[in-house]
Amino acid sequence: MTTGANSLTDRVTAPPFGQSPTAPVDDLRVFLAGFEKIGYDRRTLMAAAALREDDLQNPDARIACSAYGTLIARAQQERPTPNLSLELARVTPLGAWPLLDYLVLTSDSVGGGVAQLVRYFRVTGSPVDLIVREDAESVRIELITVAPFAAEFLAALIVLHLRTETEGRFSASSIGFRQRPDDPAGFERVLGCPVIVSAIADELVVSPAMWRLPLRRRDPVLRQMLEKHADAMLEQLPKQSGISSDVQRSLVGRVAGGDIRMKSIAHELGLSARTLQRRLAEEGATYQELVDDARKQAASRYLNNSRLAIGEVAYLVGFSEPAPFYRAFRRWFGVTPEQFRSRRDGAVSGLST
Repeated sequence: MTTGANSLTDRVTAPPFGQSPTAPVDDLRVFLAGFEKIGYDRRTLMAAAALREDDLQNPDARIACSAYGTLIARAQQERPTPNLSLELARVTPLGAWPLLDYLVLTSDSVGGGVAQLVRYFRVTGSPVDLIVREDAESVRIELITVAPFAAEFLAALIVLHLRTETEGRFSASSIGFRQRPDDPAGFERVLGCPVIVSAIADELVVSPAMWRLPLRRRDPVLRQMLEKHADAMLEQLPKQSGISSDVQRSLVGRVAGGDIRMKSIAHELGLSARTLQRRLAEEGATYQELVDDARKQAASRYLNNSRLAIGEVAYLVGFSEPAPFYRAFRRWFGVTPEQFRSRRDGAVSGLST
């Protein structure tokens, strides 16, 4: 393998922040589609990361970030591609993350679109955060990600999509990366701005004039509808931080038929069950409360977004019989599952008339 490929692999597998971070299965679908577009064999890459097609079927599943790293490293071993993160960004279309992308492109301006990213990125479930700092001379968008590869991909995706949505007018003043990309000059040619390596943060720097550029598909009516949906999703996301948040994220991918025993979750987080229990207590949480909340949120998603029978939903969220599920559901929402679903159906019907 070439020196460049080795450096890319190092950036992909750099130790991430937090314990055992995971990413949603939707991210995996987007990456796999990108790999296929640039000529890689999907099955070979998935096999290297011990991933199966079945792993893509559960919309609530989460995949260990280490598996993403293995998949990307295998691609570089098979066919080294300079600036692989950039190439994947170039073939990732707007709409790959439908709700978030349309929240951005229906905004009035570049600044409004980035504000939507900052506010709503959590709805994707990706382990990413954005921080915007404005002053009189520039706007800095800091990208907090699990690995340098992710920062490169996200920075390129933001620039390329904003350029499209401003009809070619948008450009960043500069892009900073804490670690050196494989070919910084290649990033500069494609993104049209200087790339600063060994920067203090992964960030985009944008001028006030670029920040104010209008987006071509701005649509305040559609944006308001999307915001209501996104706000409802944010309300359902866990509010906890620290170890409680780590547990909640792990439970999301397991509550539908997975192993939700404390011992199993503790092992995933690199802890003993006793240590996990103690750390949860320090945060004022209990493991059973987190399991109950995960089941509640999963039940809401399944009833809102599928035509599964209520008995099937009960089974998927961990109840062997309908009666306990009905009791839990009334405790969670104050109505029966049938009433909950009929309210949803009525709301959808009202929007379509």
